[in-house]
Amino acid sequence: MPKIKDLNRVDQPREMLEKYGPEKLSDAQLLAILLRTGTKDCNVLELAKKILKKFSGEKLLSASIKELSEIHGLGKVKASEIIASLEFGKRILQGKKSNLILSPKDVWENCKDIRDHKKEHFVVFFLDTRNQEIKREIISVGTLNANLVHPREVFESAIRHSAAQIVVCHNHPSGNPQPSDEDLAITNRLSQAGKILGIEVLDHVIIVKGSYFSIKQ
Repeated sequence: MPKIKDLNRVDQPREMLEKYGPEKLSDAQLLAILLRTGTKDCNVLELAKKILKKFSGEKLLSASIKELSEIHGLGKVKASEIIASLEFGKRILQGKKSNLILSPKDVWENCKDIRDHKKEHFVVFFLDTRNQEIKREIISVGTLNANLVHPREVFESAIRHSAAQIVVCHNHPSGNPQPSDEDLAITNRLSQAGKILGIEVLDHVIIVKGSYFSIKQ
């Protein structure tokens, strides 16, 4: 079993965290950073995977020190550190209200301020890997065209906010939510740019006062 230090430096969890940010690491890699070391028979990444296999999903959040300590290679000290880290994260998140963007209707409901504007507003929802809103930002105001909405402005902000994925939307002052050829062209440009950067464009939603249209659907 190769030790974690024997892996290429770019493949080591701490190196990846520093180079790419925490959003790009898997759950096992993040847990491996907390564990720091493995055993002589199991490197730290394999130990992390073993823990996540036993405590899948949200089970880890309610695991006790005794239960964690029963895993070979995980003593009371490491088990305590895991539980303390999870509890700290939960306490911080309790005070954070974050919108969950899962459907075009969620987008429509979160854009009450632009539904019936007389000018087109192009809005981007920057999301984490769990579809939680990191930030909502109005990128441009005016008639929607290729010059007004450029992938550079959209993804520059996405990278700055460490977004894993985005949803874009804009209003139609005409009241008709059907997409124009320009809407479809811009969606395609943004999707292609997102593929290159590794930031998925989940949808482009066109909204009006009483309804919406999802280009993805």
